[in-house]
Amino acid sequence: MERKTDMCDSDSSDCQIEEQNLPTAAECEERCQRFAAVTGTDTALAMFFLQDREWNLNRALDAFFDSEERGQAGTSAADKSSTNICRTSTCTFDKSSTEECQTKSTREKNDRSAESCREGENIVPPTEKSDSEPHRIRLLSWNIDGLDNNNVKTRAKAVVNTINSEKPHVVFVQEMVPSNEAVLREGLTNYQAICGGTGSKEGYYTGIFLQKQHTILEDYQIKPFFSSQMARSLLIASCLVKGVPMTLITSHLESTKNHAEERKRQLISAFKHIEQAPQDHTVVFGGDLNLRDKELESIGGIPSGIVDLWETTGRRKEARSTWDTFRNDNLGYEGHSRAALRFDRLYMRPAKPAPKIKAVYFELVGLQRVPDIMRFPSDHWGILAHFDILP
Repeated sequence: MERKTDMCDSDSSDCQIEEQNLPTAAECEERCQRFAAVTGTDTALAMFFLQDREWNLNRALDAFFDSEERGQAGTSAADKSSTNICRTSTCTFDKSSTEECQTKSTREKNDRSAESCREGENIVPPTEKSDSEPHRIRLLSWNIDGLDNNNVKTRAKAVVNTINSEKPHVVFVQEMVPSNEAVLREGLTNYQAICGGTGSKEGYYTGIFLQKQHTILEDYQIKPFFSSQMARSLLIASCLVKGVPMTLITSHLESTKNHAEERKRQLISAFKHIEQAPQDHTVVFGGDLNLRDKELESIGGIPSGIVDLWETTGRRKEARSTWDTFRNDNLGYEGHSRAALRFDRLYMRPAKPAPKIKAVYFELVGLQRVPDIMRFPSDHWGILAHFDILP
């Protein structure tokens, strides 16, 4: 992540600068909530429509219902893949029933989010024991901002509640510290934890949590970046997820724009580890990469055979920006140079000779404020990728 300063270059293609008439963060949040309530959608889609219309609620609502009449809003808001795969396990449909399923899926997701919020800082334990979606794998990556000492345990409990609600099979965590790690271990009883060490002077590190019921850990290792000034590393786990051989890699790449060269060296190293992983493994790499598009371009782009999961699932604008100070005011950032950046990313290299899974949907999580403290769980949104296991 970036800390208040040096967030972006003025000419960066992936930096969006605030206009003079941008509402306050509280007003933006209120308008997102009102949009979601009126349309029956969620705040991620609300942000998408409102940001494109200078946060004018009436214009955003008009645009939404106009696109819905043309049959476009449903696709933008809830279509889970180009093949019309529905995330709601109890709903099977063809194209004629897509709209009904999408409405049900959105309603159920909103109900889960609302329930998590009503629980406040109390940890909500997981209740589902059976696998209601045998064809589906979910992977969540989240920088949970352990460097912010304010409300760290309360915010960590909100992270736990989100994870228990979404039920990802794999969780990548960045900026874990002993205090929030303890909360995660206590609340994520269905998960096996792997920690990436405490090498940085601030004492923060990465982690991988594996759902015990559906994963088998075979091995893991920590690969330090020896040229890093921030003790950054790769945390690599080899495991089976629902019988699918996978190599899972997470990292928190060097922070701030002044360390772009080191960040690019680390990214190149990560891509090499992806390419060198066993060919019969599906490889997923990601985390808080602090990456700018122009930095990726300068190293030649994504290597052949590796895909960006946000891009391959449709490049939904409302799921693009993971560090968004237009909406997220945890840092108390003020001024007229707020930014919406895609620092957090996920990459995948399919298994060979035949792919074992297919990415079908990509979304943001952690968009709801934590009751009582009225802050978000982190200054980053989490990113959640959904995969279908192929026959």
